Amino acid sequence: AREIAELLPDASIRTAHGQLPERALEQIMLDFTHQRFNLLICSTIVESGIDVPSANTIIIDRADHLGLAQLHQLRGRVGRSHHQAYAYILVPDKARLQGAALQRLEAIESLGDLGIGFSLATHDLEIRGAGELLGDKQSGRIQEVGLTLYHELLERAVADLKADRGLAIKPVKPQQIDLDLQLPALLPEDYLHDVHARLVIYKRIAACNSEDALTELQVELIDRFGLLPEPAKNCFRLATLKLHAARLGIKAMSTSQQLLTIHFDANPQIDLEALIGLIQNRPREFRFDGATRLEQRLGEEGFEQRFDKALALVDLLTPATVDQAA
Repeated sequence: AREIAELLPDASIRTAHGQLPERALEQIMLDFTHQRFNLLICSTIVESGIDVPSANTIIIDRADHLGLAQLHQLRGRVGRSHHQAYAYILVPDKARLQGAALQRLEAIESLGDLGIGFSLATHDLEIRGAGELLGDKQSGRIQEVGLTLYHELLERAVADLKADRGLAIKPVKPQQIDLDLQLPALLPEDYLHDVHARLVIYKRIAACNSEDALTELQVELIDRFGLLPEPAKNCFRLATLKLHAARLGIKAMSTSQQLLTIHFDANPQIDLEALIGLIQNRPREFRFDGATRLEQRLGEEGFEQRFDKALALVDLLTPATVDQAA
């Protein structure tokens, strides 16, 4: 500041930085806004939240040390009125710059129009990469886990931290449940013509991890393509059943020859009292075949009734603690 004061003896100069008391800093900015002095020498503390319409020139020194977003924000501190404004970006020697610093300067130089926020973010992503979680500097062993499972584990960890439950190692239950209820479930071609769009919707249905998410997706499809035909509704019915079944440790459900069969894993999370009650009170309808297989005899039900019985049975076997946790 002293050097600049010697170069510009007629200028009225003040300085601002983060070490100043809050009230003193506020007064300096108010004085600058009201043009009580005409040259402010400051740190990057002014990069956001400062609106001085009368400021028409900014000189950014050692811009090679600043990020792309910082440069964009600092440049935006001037030109906030109808007057022509100027931003001078200074670096020691542009010819000697290389790597990310040079890319940042070239990006900020090429983007001078209004509404360039998205282009700026794209340049920033190209320069810095997608981040540490999925970028090339990710330090874990994601390739041994797989992206889908890694994303699921990450979501669980974030949810636990948000709920103040702390981090805990939990067994990962297989989400792939084999359902064969002989229920026609598909997105018909006459409802959604584009093959790629249908595949995307199938993937989104499979990725829904709650009934609320399934409901939101149904509302979106109705809004975009019209009322759901019956086979499309069945896609969501089966997805709902999978969510319920996954909480119990069910591996497979199928129907054949008027028989509904459920296969459990080795340690199912079911209500044992409810299961025993079914077998004792309705022995002609329910029976346990082996250690992990439950059978229910069906009548001449149609598709919808068959699904309703399967969902009712799963809900009946759901313990109260599991139902509350869901």
